[in-house]
Amino acid sequence: MLYYRRKILLALLETFGGQLTAKSLQKYLFLFTRKQETKAFDFVPYKYGCFSFQANQDIATMGKYGYLEVSDTETGRYIVLKEHKDYSAELNLFDRLILSSIKSEFGEMSQNDLIRYTYVNYPFYATKSAIASQILTQEEQDKVAAQVRTFTEPVLFTIGYEGLSLEAYINKLIINDVRVLCDVRKNAYSQKYGFSKSQLQQACTGVGIEYIHIPELGIESAERQTLMSQQDYDMLFARYEQTTLIINVSYLSIILSKIAEKGRVALTCFEKEPVQCHRGRVAKKLMSLPNKEYDLKNL
Repeated sequence: MLYYRRKILLALLETFGGQLTAKSLQKYLFLFTRKQETKAFDFVPYKYGCFSFQANQDIATMGKYGYLEVSDTETGRYIVLKEHKDYSAELNLFDRLILSSIKSEFGEMSQNDLIRYTYVNYPFYATKSAIASQILTQEEQDKVAAQVRTFTEPVLFTIGYEGLSLEAYINKLIINDVRVLCDVRKNAYSQKYGFSKSQLQQACTGVGIEYIHIPELGIESAERQTLMSQQDYDMLFARYEQTTLIINVSYLSIILSKIAEKGRVALTCFEKEPVQCHRGRVAKKLMSLPNKEYDLKNL
């Protein structure tokens, strides 16, 4: 059984004749979600503008199951629908209307026209583009540059990915000008798409954020299995401060060196609330050090 969001991808392809370049598919999907009240996909600014990691993963998965074929040619990467089945009939009425309007408004645009349109109308998503200077006027490039948030103040951030898509998570880092992400999980693996080590590292690298994993500052997952209350968390983290954090205190120097070098560094783990995550205790230790020249902010 197909996830609803994957039906949207198949219906989009079918609406545009069953074949699109990967870049055009991402742009059409982006424009489609701009009209949705609850967006089926989130996007980040990437090498060629708006990009959904989840959609890219869904395309790869549906390719394995025979719904699609991904074809690399001299003129680009094409996503080809293997079989037409009127996938749009499986969408709700509102999304069918959106799909029809996207075809009507943008169906005659070339790939370059689509890219340019999204850059001009949604300049934030062009901020990481490698080709903006080739397709935008200087005035338009200035509008894109105005979307870039750059800060001089050194800050130690903490962020959990609980409840966030990979794209929403990465956008939080970008908006706060985070330059280094320190993963302090013992095992950098997640059943949630995008947050296992290789996936997260690739996503960070793609938007210019350095990723480092410091498992020595983590807590074994077995120790978390019986946590039922905030008191349980507090007891676990008190033990953590007296054992793991003391034994591995030298690894804090890695984080300190990154703050000194890059200025804006985030500690990450799973839990949304820092009081329910050991990253809060790592941050507490770093904030207690003498001569610190950085502030703390929880994202």
